[in-house]
Amino acid sequence: MTALLVRDPKKVEVDENGHAHEHETAILRFARRWIEPAIRRAVDSPKIVIISACAMLLAGTLAFMSLGREFIPTLDEGDVAMQALRVPSASLDQSLAMQMALERAIKAQPEVKTIFSRTGTAEAAVDPMPPNISDAVIILKPRKEWPNPKLPKEELIARFEEVASRQLGNSFEFSQPIELRFNELISGVRTDLAVMVYGDDFTQLQAAADQVANALRATTGAADFRVEQVSGLPTLTVAIDRFAAASFSLSAGDVSDAVSTAIGGTEAGQIFEGDRSFNVVVRLNDEERNDPAALAAIPITTANGVTIPLSTVARIQVKGGQNQISRNDGSRRMVVQANVRGRDLGEFVTDAQKRVAKDVQLPTGYSLKWGGQFENLKRAEQRLGLVIPVVLVLIGIILFVALGSIAEAGLVFACVPLALVGGAFTLLLRGMPFSVSAAVGFIAVSGVATLNGLVLMQAIRERLQSGHTPPDAALYGAFSRLRAVLTTALVAIVGFIPMAIASGAGAEVQKPLATVVIGGLITATALTLLVLPTFAARTMKRRSELTED
Repeated sequence: MTALLVRDPKKVEVDENGHAHEHETAILRFARRWIEPAIRRAVDSPKIVIISACAMLLAGTLAFMSLGREFIPTLDEGDVAMQALRVPSASLDQSLAMQMALERAIKAQPEVKTIFSRTGTAEAAVDPMPPNISDAVIILKPRKEWPNPKLPKEELIARFEEVASRQLGNSFEFSQPIELRFNELISGVRTDLAVMVYGDDFTQLQAAADQVANALRATTGAADFRVEQVSGLPTLTVAIDRFAAASFSLSAGDVSDAVSTAIGGTEAGQIFEGDRSFNVVVRLNDEERNDPAALAAIPITTANGVTIPLSTVARIQVKGGQNQISRNDGSRRMVVQANVRGRDLGEFVTDAQKRVAKDVQLPTGYSLKWGGQFENLKRAEQRLGLVIPVVLVLIGIILFVALGSIAEAGLVFACVPLALVGGAFTLLLRGMPFSVSAAVGFIAVSGVATLNGLVLMQAIRERLQSGHTPPDAALYGAFSRLRAVLTTALVAIVGFIPMAIASGAGAEVQKPLATVVIGGLITATALTLLVLPTFAARTMKRRSELTED
């Protein structure tokens, strides 16, 4: 197909050395007018080029180290998830009433289309929750219908928080529907960050968790922070006074049986209706079972036939008990949760860990574990730290096999770190943290830089084998591959520009990748055309001098 469609060039140009070249476009001629003199000056001033390349590499390293870190950019799902929490003693009816008042306040906002929620555990208990917790999804109108279509999502959520805070008796967590469930699958919590405090004594565990929460609250970027509700559930306790019971010839079991009959019920007989039978259960009615005064008046008959009230041999009181007891790996734990807004997760966790280490004094035998989205970030960094060195070693081996020279393979390999400089700078300029998406962009840039370097080095070797001196071979080799190098870089740059400026669904993941590719290819192309010929000319010149000696 190529042989049929591609015709011979009508015009042939001859350079100053008598070599024939195809007719070039105006763009390429313009590029040659500026790039070729720059390559000549670079080859003539190797020391300046080497110092400049090292300076650029150092600046790129510093830029990369100053970047924030996150696992993946937060996708804008369009809607908002809100979890409302009340005191553990809240009944289902009370929780529903409070949730309806909250929904009416949120629904009154002009950006909200509708809101629906779920309180407690459904009949199909795929997501069990106590009745004091409600999950709500706030469906937003299209942005064009908002009073201010350019209003940032963070400011809208801040307004929702302000409106919700006017509803007394609630605490809130704001997230997104998918993000909330994803966080819950990672470590059992629904926020970006979870600090799990491990220990044995609940009092000390609560004190340590409160200290961690105060440290997170003082860290810039923290939002929706709270300590797991493990206490505050009203509990009816009946403490038997064994000495008083013994004075009436009663055992602890006798008193317990009376309490069990009053509250839980005891079978007293059966009723028969035709072929069916029903147990007769004796117990107090619902109102009296929840009344300590009624329980205290339960009559107990002693062995002597004397009837005494339960309060004579037992102390009945209602006090706060444990709402839940969470364990992990056999140890009790309490979770401190927080969302991160306005900062990248990695930088926030670094600051939070420093503040917690400074302000929190854990008792002996107590420990902390950081989880949530931070766990994914750590795992991704560990995998990249293992995979990237292996990939770089394999690239080096392939270059050595292709070129047959360690020195030439090293020259081509030097294009890789120089290509990463632009990616780090562009991320820094756009205020984007390093993420998995950006890492994919760095890998793509490394591949293009290696390809361009290999093409350039093979052209230089061809000129050197044809009898050119090392400086001339470097110059004319670079000149002859200028079209290929520029075309490879421009195609990728132009192709990624729409992704870099995208604003639709999924743009948050596309932007870091495209930004790294565009910035990396700009510096990779410039540094490859300037640095590689300079290094090649200097290395080949020294090699030829050693051969002559």
